[in-house]
Amino acid sequence: MVSIPSNQGFFEARLARRNAVSGNALATGAMLLWAAGFPAAEILLDVWHPIALMTLRLAMAMAVLVPLWVFADGLQSVVSARWGRGIWIGVLGFGTGTNLLLFAQWYTDPVTVALIATTTPISATIIEVWNRQRRLSGRFLAGLTVSVAGGVIAIGANLSIDLGWGVLMAVAAGFCFTWASYAAIRDFPEMSPIGRSTITFSGAAVITGVLFLGCWTIGVIDAPQITSANQIGLLAIYAVAAMALSQILFIASVGKIGIALTSFHLNIAPFYLMVILVALGGIWDWRAAFGASIVGLGVLISQSRQTTTKIER
Repeated sequence: MVSIPSNQGFFEARLARRNAVSGNALATGAMLLWAAGFPAAEILLDVWHPIALMTLRLAMAMAVLVPLWVFADGLQSVVSARWGRGIWIGVLGFGTGTNLLLFAQWYTDPVTVALIATTTPISATIIEVWNRQRRLSGRFLAGLTVSVAGGVIAIGANLSIDLGWGVLMAVAAGFCFTWASYAAIRDFPEMSPIGRSTITFSGAAVITGVLFLGCWTIGVIDAPQITSANQIGLLAIYAVAAMALSQILFIASVGKIGIALTSFHLNIAPFYLMVILVALGGIWDWRAAFGASIVGLGVLISQSRQTTTKIER
């Protein structure tokens, strides 16, 4: 019997390279949009209570995501989706994570929260290894170490051991986000990134809305009032760009390269944030720039020989 040479290995390698390029590009776009939300949130937190702000943010994000999902995948896909499972993931992951992150910023400042988020790749790696989606290699561990080191360099004097609850909230928020992003890919393999983002963010909207109504009913917080076009613009940046669109790109990246490698890009977010703050009149920070370059090196090292079990492509 004559065997016919197979080109399967060649095509698999080519597909892996294509996924790596597109996945990293999607993650870069997601982090740019995500970083843009921190300055907007800092201003809005002076106007509204964190719970009220998060309620408005999720309401606006869902008002954009649902029509996008219907337009992209059709009404039948939206109606027949497993909403119960999506809401559950959203409540435990994105709902808890978004509120913890905002409270962390309330306790500290936007730069500190973005910098603390550089520990998220460790949580993401633990999740992938626990679920047998990644076989750790020396190259990947080296890339992870370099990536975290880049985050530490960027942190420098900006991180204080006196930050207390703000630090713990930010770390916990990172774990919640990575778990929910992984679960969205695992549990909804048939959905598009828009569908996965929308159905899981619905859970975040539910828990945040319930929390707001409870606090408002007992008089802990007041109902938010929008009094200017500037507030609407900032809320649009925070809700549409930094949440809805950023999450679509992030979930799409996870589908290409996995949650651990996608989360590496979170460590470059402080640099993006610093660039945005410079554009708004801030001061250039060479330490953040150098840290970002170290993180970029870690991304390259970790993907030089990929050892990930694909969960969806």
